[in-house]
Amino acid sequence: MPVKRDYYEVLGVDRNATDERIKKAFRELAFKYHPDRNHDDGAEGKFKEINEAYEVLSDPERRAAYDRFGHGGKGFFGPDFEGFDIGGFGSIFDAFFGGMTAGRQPSGRGTDLSCHLTITFEEAAFGVEREVNIERIEYCSLCQGTGVRPGSQPVRCSNCGGSGQVRRSQQSIFGQFTNISICPQCRGEGRVILEPCQHCRGSGKEKRRRTIQVKIPAGVKDGSRVRLTGEGNAGDRGGSPGNLYINLSVTPHEFLTRDGDNIVCKLSINVAEAALGVEAQVPTLHGKVRLKIPAGSQTGQVFRLKNKGVPHLSGKGCGDQLVRLVVVTPELLTRRQRELFEELASTLGPARRGR
Repeated sequence: MPVKRDYYEVLGVDRNATDERIKKAFRELAFKYHPDRNHDDGAEGKFKEINEAYEVLSDPERRAAYDRFGHGGKGFFGPDFEGFDIGGFGSIFDAFFGGMTAGRQPSGRGTDLSCHLTITFEEAAFGVEREVNIERIEYCSLCQGTGVRPGSQPVRCSNCGGSGQVRRSQQSIFGQFTNISICPQCRGEGRVILEPCQHCRGSGKEKRRRTIQVKIPAGVKDGSRVRLTGEGNAGDRGGSPGNLYINLSVTPHEFLTRDGDNIVCKLSINVAEAALGVEAQVPTLHGKVRLKIPAGSQTGQVFRLKNKGVPHLSGKGCGDQLVRLVVVTPELLTRRQRELFEELASTLGPARRGR
């Protein structure tokens, strides 16, 4: 069995501390370690220890017996003393610190919804308006969310008198305190529905399918998420609705890829075009662009087309398009092509090797 700490040490006070000082120390420590506020490991054990220490030191007779005999003087504390009973953390804490300021339940924000939408490479680059179909919880179309049958009215709760809260007085070591809690009969509403709406059965809500127009901004990427504020489920007790999140998937392009806001593509030319130079047409998101390839170009060279990439999400400017050159060597030659290559090879001499 673990050895109990000195009660004065538990409360952090001197042995000659006044009753007021002991009470103040207990208030501070109880507030700090109350399990409803402190979720650290060991907080509950410390709270029990603090209460047990205060139970003894706040009583003149028990304190005198403890000062004389220590923990060994248990018999002087009374046959039933086994430490402070904290079976109801919330009630003890509320009683000591003035009770909870409970009243009508606060409004609750509605839950969020999400759905998936697939768009094309071009739609992601330039933006698009699309529709999504969702099922969400809305306020009842018949009672407008009141939960009451049209033409009738809710009545005041007889249990709490319409306040939405009940008071319970209890005796503690500090005197009589009042604990305030939410009324269990009306759940803090202060009113009771006797004639519920037949459409929503008194819930004030119903499920409905909706078609929502979604505006996808230019420059989104695969895996982006678009938020539509207030298009989620309805809130509770007049609370604001949740949001709708659109998770985007972008289909790959046939020959364009994306690197941030830059577009990357490959341009294939033959060895003659690489040697002599050529003017080629390059496909971009903004239409075809003529690109001049200088003579002597090699595989791997990159040419930049300014402002031919994806529009920035900020709405200002675009990325660039990077064109990577690929020089294609022919695999099958006709007799005449072979003769020409052999003739060319005899005039070029050996290729320069790496060092």
